[in-house]
Amino acid sequence: MDRIPVAGPWITSKEIDYVADAAEVCWYDRAWEYNARFEEAFAAYIGCKHAVTMPSCTSAIHLSLAALGVGPGAEVIVPEITWIASAAPIHYLGATTVFADVDRKTWCLSAESFERAITERTKAVVPVDLYGNMPDMDQIRAIAKKHNVHIVEDAAQAIGTEYKGKRAGGFGDAGVFSFHGSKTLTTGEGGMLCTDSDDMLARIRVLRDHGRKPGDNLFWNTEIAYKYKMTSFQAAMGLGQLERVSELLTKKREIFQWYREGLQDVEGITLNTDGENVFNTYWMVTIILDSSLGLKKEEFGKMLGEKKIDSRPFFYPLSQLPAYAHLDSAKGAEQRNPVAYELSPYGINLPSALSLTRDQVQFVCETVRSIVQSKRLAKV
Repeated sequence: MDRIPVAGPWITSKEIDYVADAAEVCWYDRAWEYNARFEEAFAAYIGCKHAVTMPSCTSAIHLSLAALGVGPGAEVIVPEITWIASAAPIHYLGATTVFADVDRKTWCLSAESFERAITERTKAVVPVDLYGNMPDMDQIRAIAKKHNVHIVEDAAQAIGTEYKGKRAGGFGDAGVFSFHGSKTLTTGEGGMLCTDSDDMLARIRVLRDHGRKPGDNLFWNTEIAYKYKMTSFQAAMGLGQLERVSELLTKKREIFQWYREGLQDVEGITLNTDGENVFNTYWMVTIILDSSLGLKKEEFGKMLGEKKIDSRPFFYPLSQLPAYAHLDSAKGAEQRNPVAYELSPYGINLPSALSLTRDQVQFVCETVRSIVQSKRLAKV
């Protein structure tokens, strides 16, 4: 039996044809044709005014925070449970990362913890739409408005997810997406930055092109900035994927339903849930094991691997990582953010690749059931 992959794309002849076309025509005066088409279609899909292609979601977060004036002396709040890319750009800009707890049900940023973390130095917050779910955006937006805090919504994992009928990525000053090869919609590597602000768009266009104003004299740089652009080949792939996004999302939710049916009677595990008012697109099917089983994610992952089942550990709390051990804001975080520290040791992402078959998912479910039952019996 081949290994069952934890993540992976669904590519068809449409995307391949688009990339081949870009390789043929996207030069000279047509160099950015597919980028423009992808940006226009993506903005329309999200329901925002502007979309700008990026080489990664990390670069999109970086430029969003830079355009909002984040720099030395500022603080930016992030949820404990997320990939480091949500927080690393804060360091790039010389600002301070502040860690907040997550909600026990959604695993996304807790609105209450967010508000407790705000100080007079807080400039922005980066709520993360974890594994395709979303936090209580009404509360988060109300708190941010009350304290004059900017929002950069990290929707990297949540293409197509909706909160009260509005699509993820449209709830902040900026919304950012990842098109990494593991994501539901992929360009191999790549990202998108969305905003409704004309001023923010103008600032981003300068910052992403070495500090050059669009339409200004060639090679006339007004400041030292960055080189953050997506290739036409990636944009062509992204456009093809976006034209199939409903199909991709339907498959993701179908895979999750297979897991829900296969694991519904297994005691001691908790599957992803929809947040209240959320249409979850389930980028990663995830389970949290009951701590009473005495089975942590690293051991569980090894046991799955022995059956040729690939998995990923639930994210570690950011403040627990060696990368952040030197920060004052990481000290005492375990006491301030107990939910993140309680959930993380027992969470694991199960295979969620778009190539999965129902038989493969059934095999994963049977293996999970066997492992959990054997652990339970060993406790008796």
